[in-house]
Amino acid sequence: MRRSSNRVLALILALAMAFAMSICTTAAYEVTAETKTLTDVAEDLTGKTVILHSNDVHGQIDGYAYIAALKAELVKRGAEVILADAGDFSQGDPYVSFSKGASAVELMNAAGYDVVTLGNHEFDYGVPQLLDNLSKANFKVICADVLKDGKSIFDPTFVYETKSGMKIGFFGLETPETQTKVNPSYIRDIKFLSNSEGKSELYDCAKAQVESLKQDGVDLIIGLWHLGVDVESAADGHRSADVLAKTEGVDLVIDGHSHTVMTAGENGAAIQSTGTKFANIGVIVIDDATKKIESNFLIATQVMGGEENKEVVSELAKDEAVAAAAQEVADAVDAQYGTVFAKSEVELNGAKAPNGNRDSETNNGDLITEAMLWSVLKEDGSVTVDKDHVVAITNGGGIRAAIEPGDVTMKDINTVLPFGNTVTVVYVTGAELLEVLEASTFCVPEKLGGYPQTTGIKFTIDTTKAYDANAETYPGSTYYGPKSIQRVTIESINGKAFDKNATYAVVTNNFCADGGDTYYAFKAASAQFDTGIPLDEAVMAYVEQELGGVISTKYAEPRGDQTIILPAAEPEPTPAPTPAPAPAPAPAPTPAPAAEGDSYTVIQGDSLWKIAQKLFGTGKLWGTLYELNRDQIRDPGMINIGQVLKVK
Repeated sequence: MRRSSNRVLALILALAMAFAMSICTTAAYEVTAETKTLTDVAEDLTGKTVILHSNDVHGQIDGYAYIAALKAELVKRGAEVILADAGDFSQGDPYVSFSKGASAVELMNAAGYDVVTLGNHEFDYGVPQLLDNLSKANFKVICADVLKDGKSIFDPTFVYETKSGMKIGFFGLETPETQTKVNPSYIRDIKFLSNSEGKSELYDCAKAQVESLKQDGVDLIIGLWHLGVDVESAADGHRSADVLAKTEGVDLVIDGHSHTVMTAGENGAAIQSTGTKFANIGVIVIDDATKKIESNFLIATQVMGGEENKEVVSELAKDEAVAAAAQEVADAVDAQYGTVFAKSEVELNGAKAPNGNRDSETNNGDLITEAMLWSVLKEDGSVTVDKDHVVAITNGGGIRAAIEPGDVTMKDINTVLPFGNTVTVVYVTGAELLEVLEASTFCVPEKLGGYPQTTGIKFTIDTTKAYDANAETYPGSTYYGPKSIQRVTIESINGKAFDKNATYAVVTNNFCADGGDTYYAFKAASAQFDTGIPLDEAVMAYVEQELGGVISTKYAEPRGDQTIILPAAEPEPTPAPTPAPAPAPAPAPTPAPAAEGDSYTVIQGDSLWKIAQKLFGTGKLWGTLYELNRDQIRDPGMINIGQVLKVK
């Protein structure tokens, strides 16, 4: 539930204005994206070196066959081809999470990757598992800013020398946010270089790698980074854009983490990223003679069209051997996870933002936290406080996918909750609970991975109030705890008055219990215990046993425990009267929007805001377009030229 003082949706309008900047916009960071087809690529690539790259694959294992086949095609055209990945290949779909990332490495070997860096999700199964997985890699792993005992856990740089004698230097960077996005118990001996608290460790690290590569005599320097351009990373300068601006000598950055589709950042910043899940493959063409980057662009793996834009009208070829290897992995997982155990009458929200798990209460979050609470309270004596003092909280960033209406399989639930977390109980005071909610909503209405999905707590977030941050971050974190409580008010706990001096049992996950994301107060709590119940299994058992195997229309909408107060819109100034203008010649006719009946075809320069302005007379209705097309739009800031949108 949301309400606004005076004018509702002031903040929504502000976000929508951001969408109007270009085809692809990530919050306040404007990007551009140039997408081509294979037919746009020169038939003769003799004398060229091409880097093909991916990022944030998250278990989309059929994509490896696309990139392998594209490499073979460009080699046939005369190019020397390098394959690179910018991280987050180990986690996401059960096709990789069931093996704790090992199957991803096997398929990347099959595809012929040359160099990769680490994403935060490579640490999801612990450092020993990460090292074991990558010990089997046939490619080079580089990462400069993740240290153990003062040394990088992998080589920081890699020099690829082409057949023509050109030296291309790569250096890897991992987001410092990993220390709050991974179970802290998995990374206790690991240091992530950071710019938090006024430090410049990440900047200094990047500069040092450039100098090292220059000493190696490289001709080009490519940043292989998992930093992203999310606004939540901007405060401490942890975005790729921030690091690039502080680092001279980097010719281009291959980026990951924020799932952004881009071929250039603000003001033409040399950053390229493919989005996620092999929606695109990044292409960088280098001329061997001049040793300069000639062009960079993206190639979509599939082009959608047909009725309701759900038909694949064209796609890249697939390498048969790699496709067969991926199918073998998929068949094994499907045999184990493909059993239907329930039905859903509604769609459970899997979006990040806006109106998703990282910025608001969702029906998916309601179901999951209810299941967590049930998994503990179904056993008498499981907690040491009265049941009316027991609540549940999980971080919205841990909810990774939607549940569609219809049959629900184990694989569906595991895709929503892929991290292997366990249900944990933490005992906190009311004051500590309030601190957790304040810290975990500090930037709302901007999205935040720590955003609390809850059961048993009715509370209000007043975004018109400023967050009162401490001068220093939480220990081992990139987040700043609250000096005082300004934004969050708890109205009730399980229908009874909130008491900041009382003791409450919070059913959460082991990631939050160990201080992940913004939940340091849980780690510092007086007592806690891990039930050992896997989070996905808790949800499956709840649906089967408590809901009778049916996720009913009770979950059609969020239950409404959370209220978010948005800023009032500024009144528009009354314009001063002006003299009537002299008659002007009739303007040249402008092309009508590419709308036909119930659909609209996206053209260059479009955004949802601009399309709504064309079709409905106001950009304020961009959200209507998003809701009509959620089946094909993963992120409302990312739409593609030629995409056919429903408008009714």
